[in-house]
Amino acid sequence: MTSFNSLGSNYTVDFIIKALFTLNRSQYQEELALYLEKKYQGKATLVYKGREALEMALTMLDFPARSKVIINGFTCYAVYRAVENAGLDAICADIDKTFNFSASTLENLIKKHPTTQVVIVQNTFGFPCDIEKIASICKQHKLILIEDLAHCIGTRYSDNQESGTVGDFTTLSFSQDKMIDGVSGGALVIRNKKYNQKNITLQQNVSYVQQIKDRLYPLLTFIIRKTYQTGIGKTFHMFLKQFGLLSTPMAGGEKGQFRKLPNWHCKLIKGEFEKLYTNLSHRRETAMIYAGSLNKNLIKDLSYNLLPNSSNLRFITQTKDRQSLFKYLKKSGIYIADTWYDAPIAPIKYLKETRYKKGDCSNAEVISETIINLPTHRAISQNATHRIVSKINAWQQLQQKT
Repeated sequence: MTSFNSLGSNYTVDFIIKALFTLNRSQYQEELALYLEKKYQGKATLVYKGREALEMALTMLDFPARSKVIINGFTCYAVYRAVENAGLDAICADIDKTFNFSASTLENLIKKHPTTQVVIVQNTFGFPCDIEKIASICKQHKLILIEDLAHCIGTRYSDNQESGTVGDFTTLSFSQDKMIDGVSGGALVIRNKKYNQKNITLQQNVSYVQQIKDRLYPLLTFIIRKTYQTGIGKTFHMFLKQFGLLSTPMAGGEKGQFRKLPNWHCKLIKGEFEKLYTNLSHRRETAMIYAGSLNKNLIKDLSYNLLPNSSNLRFITQTKDRQSLFKYLKKSGIYIADTWYDAPIAPIKYLKETRYKKGDCSNAEVISETIINLPTHRAISQNATHRIVSKINAWQQLQQKT
């Protein structure tokens, strides 16, 4: 039995077939846009990547160049790049044990950076932020609030309001390994009617070569996962990566590149939304098994009281020697070394391309060196979850003896 954090683990055989053979009908785009408009109460635009949706929102706001945008200090480089591409400056807000920034941290940064115009919340891993206080602060200072749902489609805040139904704008990512995984895709929902007439033209289509890669990605990753333990899958994976044959979530992202989402992606995404609440229930149950069964030393500092409201995109634990744990689990066919996040702005290889300075987000720096992600996706059964727990606890006991 093999278990992965990612590598197409969201995809069922039915999804693989649909990815290969779904027709490119315009009605699919219309149906998805209408669904999102009803769900998030705003005007929807569909794009190829979530970061394009975020950059589009920031661009249409038309704030003075280098205005400040406060983002989570524990995030993906795609968020930082979207802000910079829009001609604005990203300011990282350090996180607390919920992996989000607090209302007090936000207040302090606004005072420090008086040209702040926008605040972006992301509800990291699905853990809900203190949206009531954050929204109140934004209203008080006349700031735009953007809810980035890359991690948290289906998360509910403390007042039971669903993520994506509070801010001025909602952005969504439907990329690989996300809550709604359509191989690729993104959406911008304009909830503040003041900006409904602001239109940015989607000038580019996704190339046919890229669309073929996207269609094949679920099948190729299925083959990789099923043959990984024999060595065939690993070799096949390396071959595909070396020759650029696998679709990757970080590809593209050029400034001002707003691409139309192909219609067939929309059909896949709409189908995944129809399964959202089943998915949320499974992830919640899996997370609760981890929380109730893992060695308490591995989870003592984390906010597991938030699990019932979280999307539980991944379950989080921490250890100072994660490479040792990764190697130990790998022997049992458990592959979890792909870490969200290994730096305050991740992946770490992109950190040098940012203006982030060591010490800007000290909490995020510590967490990025110790964090471990455990899978909660639909391919992880209860038996697989208990097996992962058993192996991690066994490793922890060995560590205590040495």
